Amino acid sequence: MKARTLLCAAFAALLALAGGAAAQGHFPSRPITIVVGFAAGGATDTAARIIARKLSENLGVSVVVDNRAGAGGNIAHQQVANAAPDGYTILLGSVGPLAVAPHLVKDLPYDPQKDLAPLTMGVMFPNILVVNPSVPAKTLQEFVALAREKPGTLAYGSTGVGSAAHMAGELLKQRAKIDLTHVPYKGGGAAMPDILGGRLASYWSPPSTALPYIQSGKLRPLASTGAARSPVLPDVPTVAESGFPGFEASNWYAFVAPGKTPPEILDRLNAELVKVLNTPDIREQLLQHGLEPHPGTREELAAYIRKETETWGKVIRAANIKAD
Repeated sequence: MKARTLLCAAFAALLALAGGAAAQGHFPSRPITIVVGFAAGGATDTAARIIARKLSENLGVSVVVDNRAGAGGNIAHQQVANAAPDGYTILLGSVGPLAVAPHLVKDLPYDPQKDLAPLTMGVMFPNILVVNPSVPAKTLQEFVALAREKPGTLAYGSTGVGSAAHMAGELLKQRAKIDLTHVPYKGGGAAMPDILGGRLASYWSPPSTALPYIQSGKLRPLASTGAARSPVLPDVPTVAESGFPGFEASNWYAFVAPGKTPPEILDRLNAELVKVLNTPDIREQLLQHGLEPHPGTREELAAYIRKETETWGKVIRAANIKAD
């Protein structure tokens, strides 16, 4: 009887292992959710929806985008950090919650490098420093000179404390040794009327947002924060080209999953997302919005997040920035 009991137990264990392997082998077998930390209509949401449609087509299951706006994206990042680690809930994360928030938010309820597992970089893009035409500066050098002449009188707008735009402004202040006043907004939609109306001197804008106003002459571009010029605005020089070598403050969105997701599922998601990001028509759609696809390995993304976390931590400490 004892031998028979042991045999039955062993058989049951084998069945359980086989069932688990089969379940993983058939991943995905139900809808996948891509969580986005900002409202519909923004650049993050746009990127997620373009990618989700192709991912759904390739996998043969529904891929839905879930907008969980609030706290600069931190609410969405916490939600995914606490989600079931089964690959069915992933996040298109951003630089603020993944690399800046750990230095700004006291008692942040998630650890980006422990509670979220890197999948692949999604897209990268620079912000464009634009000014109202009433500002007597046609180049970044002239803008810096003006700021030195009138310290504290020029203001720059961003999409919030800890945002990529905020970090770009603070980095320029430190590199150029100028005094600018930071004006945080709840989003680009709130900032744009102020700079168009002349109530705000300058704003760090995504290329696709600024493009129509630049083309109509309502805004003047001075410089791009990326390592290279934006394909949407190829005539606008980078900050690095404009007298500050090595300056880079790119905005980026990356795919991550709950931290305890099994490696084989992480590998599958990486492969599928990279395939989508390398698809010519998807690349073209993203580029039309000024979003440059940058697919890569899980390890590359992990290393990049560590680098960005270190970079912005130094900037935040030097500027003594505190979250509101």
